[in-house]
Amino acid sequence: MLIRNSLLAGALLLGCQGFAFGAVSAEKAAQLGRNLTAVGAEKAGNKEGTIPEYTGGLTTPPASYKKGSGWRPDPFAAEKPLFSITAKNMGQYADKLSEGVKAMLKEYPTFRVDVYKTHRTVAFPKYIQDNTITHATTAKTENDGLTLTGAHAGFPFPIPQTGYELMWNHLLRFSGVALEANSRTYTIDSAGRFTLQTEGKTHIESFYYNPAKTDTKDFAALKMLYKGPARRVGEAIMKIDPIDYFHASMRAWQYLPGQRRVKLAPDMAFDTPSSGFGGACTWDDWELFNGSMERYNFKIVGKKELYVPYNDYNFVYGKHDEAEMLKPNHLNPDLVRWELHRVWVVEATLKPGKRHLYPRQVFYHDEDSWSALTADKYDRRGQLYRVGFAYQTPSYEVPTPNATGFTEHDLVTKSYVVNATFVNEGLRYFNKPWPSTYWTADSLAAGGVR
Repeated sequence: MLIRNSLLAGALLLGCQGFAFGAVSAEKAAQLGRNLTAVGAEKAGNKEGTIPEYTGGLTTPPASYKKGSGWRPDPFAAEKPLFSITAKNMGQYADKLSEGVKAMLKEYPTFRVDVYKTHRTVAFPKYIQDNTITHATTAKTENDGLTLTGAHAGFPFPIPQTGYELMWNHLLRFSGVALEANSRTYTIDSAGRFTLQTEGKTHIESFYYNPAKTDTKDFAALKMLYKGPARRVGEAIMKIDPIDYFHASMRAWQYLPGQRRVKLAPDMAFDTPSSGFGGACTWDDWELFNGSMERYNFKIVGKKELYVPYNDYNFVYGKHDEAEMLKPNHLNPDLVRWELHRVWVVEATLKPGKRHLYPRQVFYHDEDSWSALTADKYDRRGQLYRVGFAYQTPSYEVPTPNATGFTEHDLVTKSYVVNATFVNEGLRYFNKPWPSTYWTADSLAAGGVR
């Protein structure tokens, strides 16, 4: 594995995870905006020239972009793959493939990795860049990494020293102050039969990235209002995540039309099967990992170059029908773009006395966005069980990386799930947050009634 020792010398001293960490020195923080980007990525390209220098990301929409439409044209639609990786030639590229990708190539003869030219498209608003630099010397984690202090409206740990710090960057990845997505989720069985599990509107508000909410105790809230399929019309769920997972828990509620009342839903967490996917993945599989880190020890393994899904506008915004998009065992490879990027590798191992469906997980985080773009999830036998991919498609007009679309592949049942295939108005962002009353149990009942 290619380890970037110059950046990781402090990060690998992880023997004391129970203590407070963070708040790098002013000398280290001075790298931000110089040889590192404002959020902590290496500015320089690689020596082979296959990863370019970071020059600010993509912030100018293509000429065909229609403001407010919720749809984003592919700025690289004219590009063709440089080469393709299959089971036959994967050995040639093994050092740049995750174990999950290798397993997919070996298991499914139809799976293919089409590698395109690398574009470092990720960009952030200036206030997020400024706050990230400012908070690099003040942000800390306490209580075994579960409590975050000293940061707001920026990435708290642009130079992470522990796995918990890096995972906080992932949990707090920027997706705008508020967004609305009109999307669908599917499950696809081993024979390729797909089932629509949910269709409806998803609302997300990031209290953490609202500059006016410096005293918020929660970092984000999510609400889903289901409009389909017929069996789920009128259902609704809502969850709110705290900044301090040590002293507070995620709060969740569910509205079922048949019962005509809102119920607390504390099981919408960890390895509880997710109702949004018919139980085919866990609640913390959403966007490869979400929720509290309390059941795992997280360790930074290193940093390496890896082929990951990137700039996947064709899949996410291509308006493909199900038969074209959802193939047996995996997405149609023709629709998925892969690029070479530097990623941080984080290993999660189950704490003694804790339980989870995955005793071990490995996450690969894009250095430019901090989003996990692929994840390997192991079972109790130590064998690879599930493989997750997130399909980053930067929303150039905000700007935000947007890695909300994802798939989870079960290597045992040969099935997989798909999240965030956009319909109708697609994905829209709002500068103004919803009123505080929108995030109450009463509002959930009002929105879910049929």
